[in-house]
Amino acid sequence: MRLILLGPPGAGKGTQAQRLIHKHNIVQLSTGEMLRAAVAAQTPVGLRAKDIMASGGLVPDEIVIGIISDRLDQPDMKNGFILDGFPRTVPQAEALDDLLRKKHMRLDAVIELRVNESALLSRVETRVAEMRARGEEVRIDDTPEVLSKRLASYRSLTEPLIHYYSERRKLLTVDGMMTIEHVTREINRILAAIGAVETRTTRKPARMAARKTVRPARKAAKVAKKAGKKPAKTARKAGKATSGRTRKTVRGSAKGSGKGLARQGGKAAKKVTKKRAKA
Repeated sequence: MRLILLGPPGAGKGTQAQRLIHKHNIVQLSTGEMLRAAVAAQTPVGLRAKDIMASGGLVPDEIVIGIISDRLDQPDMKNGFILDGFPRTVPQAEALDDLLRKKHMRLDAVIELRVNESALLSRVETRVAEMRARGEEVRIDDTPEVLSKRLASYRSLTEPLIHYYSERRKLLTVDGMMTIEHVTREINRILAAIGAVETRTTRKPARMAARKTVRPARKAAKVAKKAGKKPAKTARKAGKATSGRTRKTVRGSAKGSGKGLARQGGKAAKKVTKKRAKA
């Protein structure tokens, strides 16, 4: 299974990604983690990214694609992956499509978690107010102001991906405003509907279909076996009937011929007697 999760900050992509990787034994690919791992491993692509990251610059798309390419060749990728944080733009999506095509892979689905931005801002405001009331420290990146900037960035850069993947019939939209459990169930339902995962409900009909195929075959074999026996029985019965009729016919003909000879003999005796009387 190969998936991309789309949605604005705070939509719950991270939570749903964790549930999917545990349920289906797939790998979550975070571009940030892959970049740091490549730098630590001092791979050729990692060394190219190291200086750029150290200077605080944005790593070019071709380097990110190179790191993803190396990662897709690892043995733990056999069950699939969820891409987290990539692609963010249409050019990145096009580059990813080219990479997957070269590796003879394809995306199963792009799941968009659609949310109400006003509701997201309201949630953050409530959470921040509750944390401050408890005397807890609020992260500088977890405020309504920061979220507003991130939402604006998402709309300008990432939202065009919705149209991009919709045109390619890969986009599946889920209402991200539902509870976490409802969102999880809906994601699993649509993945089963498109055949990306095999569920009990899909395996059961397959087994039933196999049984339905085997049973008629067994019945046909039994019918054929019986049919093979019946002609022999019929032939024996026919033979008995024929021999019986033959015996009856022979007996009947013998009786008939005996009576005929007796009548002929009686007539001949009468003629001889009459001749002697005249003499």
